Amino acid sequence: MDAAALVERLEAAVARLEAAVASGASLSSAAPRDLDVPAASDPAIVAYDEFVAEALGRLTAAAEKIGGKVLDVTKVLAEAFTVAKDLLVQAKQLQKPASMADAQDFFKPLNDVITKANAMTEGRRPDYFNHLKSMSFPTAHVEESWQMAEFYNNKVLVEYRNKDPDHVEWAKALKDLYIPGLRDYVKKHYPLGPVWGPAGGVSQPKAAAPTPKAPAVKPPPPPAPPSAPLFSTESPKTSQPKQGMSAVFQEISSKPVTAGLRKVTDDMKTKNRADRSGVVSNTTATPAAAPEKTEKTARAGSFSFKSGPPKLELLMGRKWVVENQVGKKTLAIDDCDSKQSVYVYGCKDSVLQVNGKVNNITVDKCTKVGIVFKDVVAAFEVVNCNGVEVQCQGTAPTISIDNTSGCQLYLSKDSLGASITSAKSSEINVMVPSGVTDGDWVEHALPQQYIHNFKDGQFITLPVSHSGA
Repeated sequence: MDAAALVERLEAAVARLEAAVASGASLSSAAPRDLDVPAASDPAIVAYDEFVAEALGRLTAAAEKIGGKVLDVTKVLAEAFTVAKDLLVQAKQLQKPASMADAQDFFKPLNDVITKANAMTEGRRPDYFNHLKSMSFPTAHVEESWQMAEFYNNKVLVEYRNKDPDHVEWAKALKDLYIPGLRDYVKKHYPLGPVWGPAGGVSQPKAAAPTPKAPAVKPPPPPAPPSAPLFSTESPKTSQPKQGMSAVFQEISSKPVTAGLRKVTDDMKTKNRADRSGVVSNTTATPAAAPEKTEKTARAGSFSFKSGPPKLELLMGRKWVVENQVGKKTLAIDDCDSKQSVYVYGCKDSVLQVNGKVNNITVDKCTKVGIVFKDVVAAFEVVNCNGVEVQCQGTAPTISIDNTSGCQLYLSKDSLGASITSAKSSEINVMVPSGVTDGDWVEHALPQQYIHNFKDGQFITLPVSHSGA
């Protein structure tokens, strides 16, 4: 089904619902005609149509104002909700899958749509990248799935809050679609997962196994060349000249060892040359490098490390280790407790989500990495990193940023009391929720330049304030 047909189908469903309400008829009579009669009268399916028509209709209306890739990815999301409805209807007519392979075959249409959405973010970073990454489809738990998408959805709100209200409306509509829309619907109608048909019902259709191909008949190998005698003292003669290192050694062995060397006279020896001395002259010293270049070189050298095999494992039941992950956007730690710590090292272009309370989290020597966590007991630390984005959804008493260039920190309402310590770091921006408008963020840049004045026997340090347009 193409995007245009999908939009027409949604609009037709909304029109039928509105007509049914206006005429006093039951909502089941306004269900789409292509569904079976039992499915059309199912309260859960009828509620699904109402929920999708309202929440997804608002999102689609905002996307049509923006157009382009934002509208394209919104249509893909609408297609996913349509496929999900068809699966809910089919599930009540089929037995519960007996194995994971059967379940994968059943959910393949939905997985295909998810793959289509993920493909829109691959390759060269596209326009409206944060919009596309916000399309995180729900899996087992809607709230946990939305937390990963919210990381990018918040960036859309921050980027366009003072530039384009259509993008802000789109981001807010997307959040309402999941939280509370889809979350409340799942809790009410499917708290234990999909509802399957009776045990004696129709079994799951199985995909036909591919026909095995007959093995190709390989031609017999060519006969091996005759080998030289094992104990022969003479090497086999060849008419071709030697090449590579054999030719080099042959040329060396055919000439005297000292052939071609120049004679060193007394005036060429270092001890007899007047222009060479053991004393370093001030005039010959190399000019000092620019401070800015020296700082960048030192900073760049501090981030160099040898990459090893990727890891995501729990050591001794106390420490989660996440190392050398590159290009992984769906890393997650679910089974954790407040006595465990998390150490992230050497990761690049990845996103990690920590679902639960842990003792502390340390991010070391990472580049373009996003961290989403709930609660930490002790502290959250960022050391020797470049371009890190951090989102705290719960509480964190202490946040430390050391020797880091570029750190975007999102704080929730519960974590506004956190103590933030920074040293040898630059480009640190802290985003806090707005107290005026729900869902908006206010950006605060932490100072990285200070002025020191000696007064009354001591130095007084204040951040530098820049004035002017």
